[in-house]
Amino acid sequence: MAKKIAEGAQEYKPHAGKPSALVDTRVVYCGDNLEQLKKLPDHCVDLIYIDPPFNSNRNYEVFWGETKEKRSFEDRHESTQAYIEFMRPRCVELHRVLKPTGSFYYHCDWHASHYVKVMLDQIFGENNFQNEIVWKRADAHSDAKQGAKHFGRIHDSIFLYTSGKDFTFNVIYRPLPQSTIEKWYRHVDAKTGRRYNLDNLTASKPGGDTSYEFHGVTPPKNRYWAYTKAKMEMMYKEGRIEITKTGKAYYKRYLDESKGVALSTWWDDISMLRGFSASKERLGFPTQKPLPLLERIITTSSNPNDIILDAFCGCGTALVAAETLGRQWIGIDISPTACRVMAKRLRDVCKLREDENLWRIGRGFVVRDLPWTEDQLRKIPPFEFENWAVIALGGIPNTAQVGDKGIDGRIYPVSAMPEKTDKSELAFMDEWYPIQVKQKDKVGRPDIDAFETAMQRANRKTGFFVAFDYSEDALTEVDGFFRRTGLIIRALTVKDILEERLARKLA
Repeated sequence: MAKKIAEGAQEYKPHAGKPSALVDTRVVYCGDNLEQLKKLPDHCVDLIYIDPPFNSNRNYEVFWGETKEKRSFEDRHESTQAYIEFMRPRCVELHRVLKPTGSFYYHCDWHASHYVKVMLDQIFGENNFQNEIVWKRADAHSDAKQGAKHFGRIHDSIFLYTSGKDFTFNVIYRPLPQSTIEKWYRHVDAKTGRRYNLDNLTASKPGGDTSYEFHGVTPPKNRYWAYTKAKMEMMYKEGRIEITKTGKAYYKRYLDESKGVALSTWWDDISMLRGFSASKERLGFPTQKPLPLLERIITTSSNPNDIILDAFCGCGTALVAAETLGRQWIGIDISPTACRVMAKRLRDVCKLREDENLWRIGRGFVVRDLPWTEDQLRKIPPFEFENWAVIALGGIPNTAQVGDKGIDGRIYPVSAMPEKTDKSELAFMDEWYPIQVKQKDKVGRPDIDAFETAMQRANRKTGFFVAFDYSEDALTEVDGFFRRTGLIIRALTVKDILEERLARKLA
């Protein structure tokens, strides 16, 4: 089922209802992907991409954490063996849900890639391994600093497996390098100005009408014309054959007719997210991948309205790419913060509504199994709770989380937002409201006093405080602070957020 397309040629097409009676799409599931995968029917997904936590013995913070509230992936594994044991049952389930015409991409780095390859050979079958793609994600890396006793590690591996031999594969072409253009297309048509090269018109084996004189030219010894005389005459009349002064005939192959170079396994044209140009896309997720990388994978191995699954979807890059390219999608992640952030990203970037009723008629999307009760929210890690609260208020969590001086997040009013902006640009904007979050059953006056100091230090007129409840002394101080200074603290409870009572509270 191979097709040939130019990269980026496919355009977004609105979805038309549900593509499958077996499985729901445009759903983000919050929870352990192993449990969720077991609920999916056999052979229901066209393309799977996963970028699981690498077995690197490094500490990642899922969102925006550096030293304040670390939730270590650890990478959740004490050894390579533990990592493979963690991934094996998940990959077995992923293989089960993949359609016979489907493709599976596993994104990893050098820490465990060789062990992953052996595991996938066992699950998918050695004969269903198609490619190891090398993604050159950086030009240099800090692990190759002076004195390091190894080469700089600047690439990831992406393993491509399929369920069988009949799978979707759309061939992508990249533009020809300038050096190739200058070397091979060095001739210019005097009439049209089109660049072209001169290609061979002979073959090594005879076949039919291939031995003849053509406009005074005959093939070299032991060579034959590649086309019949009638075909050669037609091409000559069309101006596609050039006879040189040395008495040789060539076919004129024009540069603007070239499809380019078919994409290979060496991907060095998509950089990691860095610099100002990527600041709008960057969300702070430590292993976030660039959108063009996922768009390339999805364009190659799926067709419009196919179902894409990402079982470790993090900040949702694969989901955004799938939606933009007119595919259906399913996302799974264990982090409530990640699920809320990717939901916001789908709303902001893809302009999708998170709405149960719209989802039922194939127009919106939903998030399932989030911890939406007070009891559940009490049990999640503090930084998860903090980010949940900030995002629920429509704010942006504090990026550094180091020396935040009592401010966990900021709300930028719509009136202050430029049409095109990103978090790095927001830093200089003066119109914003601070947010303080405490995972406490009852916030006391000392907590309020500390937030008052933070507000005055930042010269903010209004601030937001989120907790499960407040002591009488705390609420009295909120009122007294306003009477003394005219500054406002909006004391919100988790229940206010869960029951969507914010409008009344903020009135």
